[in-house]
Amino acid sequence: MKYFEDMEVGAETEFGHYDVTREEILEFARKYDPQPFHLSDEAAAETHFGRLAASGWHTCAMTMAVIVGHLSKDRQAGLGSPGVDDLRWLRPVYPGDRLTVSGKIIEKTPSRSKPDIGSIRTETIVTNQDGVRVMRFISIVLMRRRPAET
Repeated sequence: MKYFEDMEVGAETEFGHYDVTREEILEFARKYDPQPFHLSDEAAAETHFGRLAASGWHTCAMTMAVIVGHLSKDRQAGLGSPGVDDLRWLRPVYPGDRLTVSGKIIEKTPSRSKPDIGSIRTETIVTNQDGVRVMRFISIVLMRRRPAET
């Protein structure tokens, strides 16, 4: 188990990959983001997307699936997140894309009010199969501090 003290500013992690399917794009869009360019090739062709594109929120969900999948093998004492800063969708995500998710720790701060936790800020980058950035954000994660030896 990795604790707050084990995290180092500047450390980089490649969390893994996600293969985007047309079926998932349509299913997500129907349920959560039913805009025409996420639901129809014809409607998307009339936009700057040019063809069916995934919702940005779907891209976030796929990214989270990759991160959580990695963390199920590389356990951390995470306590959830109070939020995300500076979320940017940089390029469309299309059916057939392979997304790669990586992160870099940019800051760590012990809690002033709760000595048993700290927060980690990570820049998360998502690229497609061509190495083109499609999304980036700064995540804030709360983590347990290493328990004192008894």
